[in-house]
Amino acid sequence: MGQITLSAVTKSFGEVNVIPPLDLTINDGEFVVFVGPSGCGKSTLLRLIAGLEDISSGQVVIDGKDATDTAPGSRGLAMVFQSYALYPHMTVRKNIAFPLKMAGLSPDQQKAKVEQAAKVLNLTNYLDRRPGQLSGGQRQRVAIGRAIVREPAAFLFDEPLSNLDAALRVTMRQEISELHQSLKTTMIYVTHDQVEAMTMADKIVVLNAGRIEQVGSPLELYRQPKNLFVAGFIGSPKMNFITGAEAAREGCTTLGVRPEHIAVAPGGRWTGVVGLAEHLGSDTFLKVQTAEAGELTVRVSGEMALHHGDRVSLSPQEGKLYRFDHEGRAL
Repeated sequence: MGQITLSAVTKSFGEVNVIPPLDLTINDGEFVVFVGPSGCGKSTLLRLIAGLEDISSGQVVIDGKDATDTAPGSRGLAMVFQSYALYPHMTVRKNIAFPLKMAGLSPDQQKAKVEQAAKVLNLTNYLDRRPGQLSGGQRQRVAIGRAIVREPAAFLFDEPLSNLDAALRVTMRQEISELHQSLKTTMIYVTHDQVEAMTMADKIVVLNAGRIEQVGSPLELYRQPKNLFVAGFIGSPKMNFITGAEAAREGCTTLGVRPEHIAVAPGGRWTGVVGLAEHLGSDTFLKVQTAEAGELTVRVSGEMALHHGDRVSLSPQEGKLYRFDHEGRAL
């Protein structure tokens, strides 16, 4: 079991309130991603759950038991950090076994658990190497293996892929997702990368200045953002926002349209000139300066041969416009 419930949890550092009263339930077996810009409170919230920071008020409940004042090591949680935190003088085998040794398990029990974790993580051939002999992705898998052997109620990941190059991040994203499918254990994952959030999560928690802006599945947040902040944060490239007469025409203060929901075709609603054209193979991203809607980002097929200076006509797809009021709330 790995249900975690936060009730009216707050955190202050002196006079600075970084987490206003917050309620959240993470169900057993869910893969939940905390996402938001730097300084939004996502890592602080993870540390409050782990017990690495004391909450200022409120309650943390893990599997039906009040864990608010429980020491980190007694919460039944395992945390994986960005920095790996491996012992350089120990082999992979000893690094993974370390928490088991501290818990007093016999050498035979340690060996069995380490070998099982190594098998799951494709580390069997590296058990006798030291961290310095491994790649960044392999070191991160060792850190995950050290968490797995503890058989926690939940895994807590604090931006674990930030130190890896782009290609390796994609591979590790897949491996962590497959691990979740295999273990069926609750996982809470912190990232500032909304692509990681969209591709990995069962449920995304979007944070802004310590507050939860919206909770939902990746597609719920993409299709039905509750406000301007979520609409602008979820989706890549980000949603276009239009103000002025074009928004007023739709009965709102701000009109939103995603780059992938704009068609290039004659007789469109907006006309403009291509500025930057980024050709990425399967896709091309255009920056189009229009008279009616200002600068728009447009995502088109990579087969479309458009370049700087070309004049284009643009139309939003029917039913794909987002409307927001003067306070940024979705209408």
